[in-house]
Amino acid sequence: MENLDGKCVALGVTGGIAAYKMANVASGLRKAGADVHVIMTENATQFITPLTFETLTNNRCVVDTFARDFKYEVTHISLAKAADLIMIAPATANVIAKMAHGIADDMLTTVVLAAKCKKLVAPAMNTAMLENPITQDNLATLKKYGFGIIEPTVGMLACKDVGKGKLPDPEVLLDYIAMELAREKTLAGVRVTVTAGPTQESLDPVRYLTNHSSGRMGYAIAREAMLRGAQVTLISGPVSLAPVPGVAMRPVTTAKDMLEAVRETLPETDILIKAAAVADYRPVTVADQKIKKKDGDMSIPLERTDDILGWVEKNRHPGLFVCGFSMETENMVENSRAKLEKKHLDMIAANNLKTEGAGFGVATNVVTLITKDGIKELPLMGKDEVAGCLLDEIAARR
Repeated sequence: MENLDGKCVALGVTGGIAAYKMANVASGLRKAGADVHVIMTENATQFITPLTFETLTNNRCVVDTFARDFKYEVTHISLAKAADLIMIAPATANVIAKMAHGIADDMLTTVVLAAKCKKLVAPAMNTAMLENPITQDNLATLKKYGFGIIEPTVGMLACKDVGKGKLPDPEVLLDYIAMELAREKTLAGVRVTVTAGPTQESLDPVRYLTNHSSGRMGYAIAREAMLRGAQVTLISGPVSLAPVPGVAMRPVTTAKDMLEAVRETLPETDILIKAAAVADYRPVTVADQKIKKKDGDMSIPLERTDDILGWVEKNRHPGLFVCGFSMETENMVENSRAKLEKKHLDMIAANNLKTEGAGFGVATNVVTLITKDGIKELPLMGKDEVAGCLLDEIAARR
């Protein structure tokens, strides 16, 4: 979770079984440095106690609109003014309907109506209630008034039905809050495309050629760009990482798939960051059946895969900034500078697989940023920090 020092977040908890998940959200926000205030409906207190939230946030949990022992004289106005963001989760169909029509008959709906900050609503209810046209109309009304709607997930609900209506996990809800508050929106209106992860080139129905890329670096860049307000598309090879909230995900498998995805997105891209570890070669032929083990050595004829950066070089439009990545094991700067010049890149992020803390499958990296007019060596740092430094450098050079 990103640092939220100095931010005030109000959590509106309504009467659904998923209210228990909000304890982890409150705890995560507090650990991130936010000042957290929880507002509960009377029904919510049947599922989780105000004391739980008071212990986690070190703030009084507000339930009663007319409580006389609260430190503020006009509680709903003071909370509405203090909050940088309000998240209503879980949001029942009843509370969604009230907010959509300006009804303010308890503390939560009163604060929401009085607040001018960003509001996020996370519906959680039975699938039939969610799909009811009335509920859908109410959600559309909230969108029209600027509320952000967090889509519920699919799974087994409290009623034992299986369908859409589950409150997302606390980590997802925290990501949505971070999306709004964690960074200044310095990339608002900028369209960023990031490629990440490995590609897989099939040999037969069982085997394929690939590499050790985990995709962490590309995913960190996509997340950081999203936090800065960019419109981000993440073209990802096969990885075990969770999708990045707020980012348009484009899963691909082969180098050819990745080239096609880049071709489709490039015309609408302002910044292209090629962090994927694309296979350089693929088998000339792909067997229809599993290749059986034979006596003696086996040779696999290979051919070059599609040169994505080569295609970008020939088809780039004015104003496009292109940053490539270079993974080397020797002569890192010389080889990377040669790639920069050959592909006519604006920047290349180079690292050496043999450097401790750099390379595939680790949470850290040691990167050297190379441009036509200089070299900037970054120290060992987390890939999230590398992503921030990379985007800072790109912003300074665009």
